[in-house]
Amino acid sequence: MIIRARVQAPVKEVRHALTDPAALRVWLAEHAEVELPDRYAFWGRHTPEGDAPHQRLLHADDRTVRFAWTLDGVETTTELRLEEEGPETTIVTVEQSHFSMEEALAESSIRGVLQTFWCLALTNLAEHFEGRELTPKIDFTATGDLRASVLVDASPEQVFHSLIDSESATRWFGYPIEIEPHVGGRFAMGGIENNPHPAKILELETDRKVSVDWGATGVGTWELEGTGGKTRLTMIQSGFDRPPFAAWGGNLAGLAELRRYHEVPGWQPVLAG
Repeated sequence: MIIRARVQAPVKEVRHALTDPAALRVWLAEHAEVELPDRYAFWGRHTPEGDAPHQRLLHADDRTVRFAWTLDGVETTTELRLEEEGPETTIVTVEQSHFSMEEALAESSIRGVLQTFWCLALTNLAEHFEGRELTPKIDFTATGDLRASVLVDASPEQVFHSLIDSESATRWFGYPIEIEPHVGGRFAMGGIENNPHPAKILELETDRKVSVDWGATGVGTWELEGTGGKTRLTMIQSGFDRPPFAAWGGNLAGLAELRRYHEVPGWQPVLAG
């Protein structure tokens, strides 16, 4: 698995954010300890199996941090690489071993969260350098409904449209989405023709609420409340047997990009192709 993100900061500053414990505690994890070249560790409620640090540093230099990370009894390898795109822009690449999309979809191993975990982390890294409020991280200690709330600098009408309009949703989510915007309508990741089991819209209150039945991962709900020309957008995942952390991480990463879509002039996705 390879994920690339564009960060608006010089390589030297981004490298500091990857290796400074205080910075790591802002954009990545609840707890972090770094003592190069011997130790690189992070853990806590925002980290998969974060009851204790499970990383072992393998290599670190001015452009690379590579570490072993034991998850679900398997030692994976994570590499963070930096590449200068311009004097004030850095491409951050995460290369992660032992990721399986099948495990992610089935939620059969904690390793299935790795893709969405890193998508959200890299987006928050970019937000950190832009001085923006970070999107809530995954709480891997949660046992009940999953919930996150952000303030979007756009009207409820604008935000609602971007949630239920196929073209808009496809843009900010970064993946084809086809939506039939009515109760009982299909909400199809990949498009209706390519998705034999699309989600179903359960509730649709114009400019106020959208609920979608995703099947095994439960019901996803967006609640909108206008405040001073802005929108308080609350996202809730409920009705599951066990917390679908991989899917929730994807929703949070999408929530971050939705805010940017409405707020950043000349918006371009953080995650690069």
